[in-house]
Amino acid sequence: MAHDPSYTNQEFKVIGTRPPRPDGLDKVTGRAKFGADAFAPGQLVGLILRSPHPHAQIRKIDTSKAEKLQGVKAVITSADMPDLTNGNRNMLDILENCMARGRALYDGHAVAAVAAIDMPTARKALKLIKVGYEILPHVTDVDEAMKPDAPIVQPYVRTTGVEPKPKKASNVSQVTQFGHGDVEAGFKEADVIIEKSYKTEQTHQGYIEPHACLASVGPDGQGELWVTTQGHFAFREVCAKLLGMEVAKLKVTASEIGGGFGGKTHVWMEPVALALSRKANRPVKLVMSREEVFRSTGPTCSTSVDVKIGAKKDGTITAATATLRYQNGAFPAIWAMLGAMTSYACYNLKNVKTVGYDVLVNRPKVTAYRAPSAPMAAFAVESTIDQVAEAIGMSPIDFRIKNAAKEGTRASYGPKYGPIGIGPTLEAAKNHPHMRARLGKNQGRGMACGFWFNFGGQTCTDLNIGVDGTVTLTVGTVDVGGSRASLSLIAAEELGIAYERVKCNIADTGSLGHNDMTEGSRGTFSSGMATIFAARDVIEVLRERAAKTWEIPVEDVVWEGGQAVAKGKAHGNLTPLTLSDLAAASPNSGGPIAGHNEVVADGAGVSFASHICDIEVDPETGATKVIRYTVIQDAGKAIHPDYVEGQFQGGAVQGIGWALNEEYVYGEDGRLQNPGFLDYRIPVCSDLPYIDTQILEIPNPNHPYGIRGVGETSIVPPLAAIGNAVSNAAGVRMTHVPMSPPRILKAIKSEQAELAAG
Repeated sequence: MAHDPSYTNQEFKVIGTRPPRPDGLDKVTGRAKFGADAFAPGQLVGLILRSPHPHAQIRKIDTSKAEKLQGVKAVITSADMPDLTNGNRNMLDILENCMARGRALYDGHAVAAVAAIDMPTARKALKLIKVGYEILPHVTDVDEAMKPDAPIVQPYVRTTGVEPKPKKASNVSQVTQFGHGDVEAGFKEADVIIEKSYKTEQTHQGYIEPHACLASVGPDGQGELWVTTQGHFAFREVCAKLLGMEVAKLKVTASEIGGGFGGKTHVWMEPVALALSRKANRPVKLVMSREEVFRSTGPTCSTSVDVKIGAKKDGTITAATATLRYQNGAFPAIWAMLGAMTSYACYNLKNVKTVGYDVLVNRPKVTAYRAPSAPMAAFAVESTIDQVAEAIGMSPIDFRIKNAAKEGTRASYGPKYGPIGIGPTLEAAKNHPHMRARLGKNQGRGMACGFWFNFGGQTCTDLNIGVDGTVTLTVGTVDVGGSRASLSLIAAEELGIAYERVKCNIADTGSLGHNDMTEGSRGTFSSGMATIFAARDVIEVLRERAAKTWEIPVEDVVWEGGQAVAKGKAHGNLTPLTLSDLAAASPNSGGPIAGHNEVVADGAGVSFASHICDIEVDPETGATKVIRYTVIQDAGKAIHPDYVEGQFQGGAVQGIGWALNEEYVYGEDGRLQNPGFLDYRIPVCSDLPYIDTQILEIPNPNHPYGIRGVGETSIVPPLAAIGNAVSNAAGVRMTHVPMSPPRILKAIKSEQAELAAG
């Protein structure tokens, strides 16, 4: 497509405005229905028994006493969820994660489940289930898991991506490599080389709403599932495959969602709820406790990363490498691969190489957390970038500007970039008042860049015109961050009507064709594209109806300003027909007026951001305070600026928590020691400054409105921006996230001891 598409100068009427969110009133008044709010007559309470061991052979499960307890209607183990995956290893891994099959692989792994008439009975039944465990050696640290004598988590795993193909089991599930050029030659050209190692700890998405579902399977094999999810169509497919159901016979409805951030893209207990319902022949509601959420649902990876960057005195980076070790929990995944792809995506490098190691440990299955894998890689790379800039005497911002990727740059992970926003975000950061603000005592400023791919995927949308001229827009992408408002704006813009005339609904799986997950920042991008095309379908019908009414050729009818207008001198006496006019006449002019579109929304534009952060560090305690924070990001086109700014701010806040406080703490016994918000500390309002935002709009040429996804990129720079700020404030380089007070204090004292000794 053209570099400067016509829409870059397009005059929008409602796009870019800030109307109230359509779901806002229901949410603030408590009327909105979330995952645990569904009710079915005769429903049972489901509970899951979880392993207290990080790694154990399950020798025996005795459920007889639980089954005899009055009020218990079903008890299940893995025997009630047989392997129906036909050799699909990925699906078998999902099944094993839902219910342990022979071995418990982490603290919190499900081993049995009950359905009873009430919560007290269900709790009593769990206590009556007796499990015989043989404790096995465990490993929870990513570096320890790579050692030759480490306990093997999955005996079937043979490392892929290496030659010759291994014959022995390994905790390294795959090795991936990206890059181009000759890094050794590049390092020889360098005047300065900085080489550092970094660690990041495991974090949870921390969504307010725990996982919850209501499942009902009848004796005829028909099933329904009401669930909090980021993708009900994907949940339907996975659950149907695991339980041997026909996809069309399982209807899944997505509830309102109290946060997901990637953590509600995988099934955890939904197949268990369906299996319980099938056995009990009653609906079963399963709601996780907060402790269960922490112990048994997908957090991020903990990581260990080595970075090496060389540069000339003029500021040109000559070579860059990164070796990234990401723990995936107990099941193989691709998180290190994504880290290796994103590490140097912000820069125009002649010689670059990244290698990712995906590693298994006895921890819960890792899942996405907003731009998964990129924040950890950015922490290591962007921290080193600052140190190289200092070594050659350049400011961190000028060093980044000099080496920033631009249109035509070959990305470190392969393709050439089209129009991108990294340069503009850096220039905006350099010129921002935040960069010129004075710092106080014990305060430091840091900045960092971030990148995310964004995705498109399969999307299906319906648009129907009511006889009163109002519009019902039906989409299948779950509204995680405000997409109903954005999509209503898009429909209103296309049709030329007021935003208030559009109502957007999220369809269940029985009402619309397949839609992929709301992940990869695809919600507004993909459903927005499908909405535009569906609206243009409607406009064609409206033109035809107007032509029929006027008895003129359809070619002489245009749609502008929300009405059909007859063009040409011969039709000058014809009064324009509004959408409402044509809708009212529709029963007698051809029937309902509707548009439909299904698309694989390719061409999601990559996204870049630059963040600035000021931190104050107490040198006596190591305590930190975020003084000021600024997010500058390219949105392509901001459909609803309030939501865009909210996404920028939300990602920054989560990054602040990750950088300063949040971490999974595992004991020597392999058990999670802080499974709750009392000991796992996420930021609250008093921990945060106002997060300033600046929206840039470098249009994505592959979307009719130029949209780029915005939901994920904003969590990528904070770890590094805060790391650079803390390092500057404390006078010592921090290499381990989170930078909690004890860790900062230890680094300060270590630095002081070295200076005293030297």
